[in-house]
Amino acid sequence: MTILYLVTERYDYPVDKFLNIIEEACRTGIDYVQLREKDSDTGAFYQLALKAKAITTKYAVPLIINDRLDIALAIDAEGLHLGQSDLPLQKAQELFGADKIYGVSAKTIQQAKDAETNGATYLGSGAIFPTQTKASTPIGIDGLTAITQAVSIPVLAIGGLNSSNILRLKGTGLAGIAVVSEIMQAENITEKVQRLRNQLEEMEQ
Repeated sequence: MTILYLVTERYDYPVDKFLNIIEEACRTGIDYVQLREKDSDTGAFYQLALKAKAITTKYAVPLIINDRLDIALAIDAEGLHLGQSDLPLQKAQELFGADKIYGVSAKTIQQAKDAETNGATYLGSGAIFPTQTKASTPIGIDGLTAITQAVSIPVLAIGGLNSSNILRLKGTGLAGIAVVSEIMQAENITEKVQRLRNQLEEMEQ
């Protein structure tokens, strides 16, 4: 089954609304939640992560913390996602444990191969299409395909993905997609998750 991975974005939502979106997404069919808080201070991030963990545990959805090993450790998250400028993967494994899930952002073949060699569980590769969340130059479908062919670990596509374009990724060898605004800003979370899931199933055929 192709993975549907939610990366959170706070926008200007009240905490209750933000958590309700996560819960509805977990209830209706996502496989992972990555909690990403670029602008929160440590105390606020910790409190939010505790609340998010209670929700994801309820639905048996692994919670991945973006960047912040201290938060991942503090709430005993299932995993940690690291960018190229974050703590080295091997040091994170040493501190957090070998049994955890480790994602690494990789937009080049070399970055992907290095992450695999160092023990990454999966890669997040993109942006595939232009997006406000990822300001860097998109790698495109060809870049994604090159990365999936270069490594044996799962590759998740991210960046500008939505229900109108994900079928364009058929045949790239991806293991799944990661979305942000497509779910976080959806008018109907349940309907959106189900539509994405249906399209991922179509992609497998």
